[in-house]
Amino acid sequence: MPVLDTSAALHRALALAAEAIGLSDPNPRVGCVILDADGQELGAGHTQAAGQAHAEVMALRDAAKRGRDVRGATAIVTLEPCSHHGRTPPCCDALIAAGIARVVVAVQDPNPQVAGQGLARLRAAGIAVDLAEETFADAARELNIGFFSRMQRGRPFVRLKSAISLDGRTALPDGRSQWITGEAARADGHAWRKRAGAVLTGIGTVLADDPRLDVRLVPTARQPLRIVLDPQGRLPASARILQPPGEARIIGPGRADLSTLLAELGAQGINELHVEAGPVLSGAFIDAGLVDELLIYQAPLLIGEGRPLAALSPLAGLADARRWRFVEATPFGQDLRLRLRPA
Repeated sequence: MPVLDTSAALHRALALAAEAIGLSDPNPRVGCVILDADGQELGAGHTQAAGQAHAEVMALRDAAKRGRDVRGATAIVTLEPCSHHGRTPPCCDALIAAGIARVVVAVQDPNPQVAGQGLARLRAAGIAVDLAEETFADAARELNIGFFSRMQRGRPFVRLKSAISLDGRTALPDGRSQWITGEAARADGHAWRKRAGAVLTGIGTVLADDPRLDVRLVPTARQPLRIVLDPQGRLPASARILQPPGEARIIGPGRADLSTLLAELGAQGINELHVEAGPVLSGAFIDAGLVDELLIYQAPLLIGEGRPLAALSPLAGLADARRWRFVEATPFGQDLRLRLRPA
């Protein structure tokens, strides 16, 4: 019997996993598709909110609703099925009990409580287990880049977002910046906020712009935590960032060490940290080597004198410049979205 081609189902499972963005945190975004021997879909699903069903259970439930028998079927999952009992029972047990014959996994779970134990448990139950091609593993890791960061480094993946002009200005000298970019770029920026477990800014930005920093321009099931670094206690009670929806947290005097803060956020289950700040705080994150990705929206305009993207420490020479590599350059309306990571 020829081996079932699972490529299309892996793409489908990854698309399902993406539907868990803004829903499943702090749990990873996982999708699952169950196929019969002819490659027909029996059930599919993705991870729900924390404490609710994982992708594998959702797919099994979907198959039951369709009246499909999954015994002898193949389950395609974007992340190794869990083998431990957290807020929900192990997904391995659910697949074994359902009579699944084969499991195809895009990437192993970096959680030390799983980390290959799920695959071993399935194999011990007589289930054939295969790992997908590296392209699918890369896609699954990218979708859960913050979860991998938290499991492997103990801190969130830090994404620093900024909107700039062609000459690298984020605002006029007096701080006015609305709006450098157009509507399409601003809506896309909210989609990246949606990915984050927390959005962080500094007191300077709050005093200058009075932002809400919530997710409004795209639908979301949950709001990220909003964090304000306010070492001198200057935040006014009327600040819009303190208003619903969502929760806000103020980091006050004596709590300004960024590395320590990231470790604390990791311990609290924050996978991705989205930083939208002024040049001083942005520069502090970059100087400390804590930015994992730059998310830049560049508008086709020239401002001249104005505020920079980041106030960085001076360099001894050009050879000491902080080097980045382009991950993406995509037009958004009249603007250009750039994503860069440390070289």
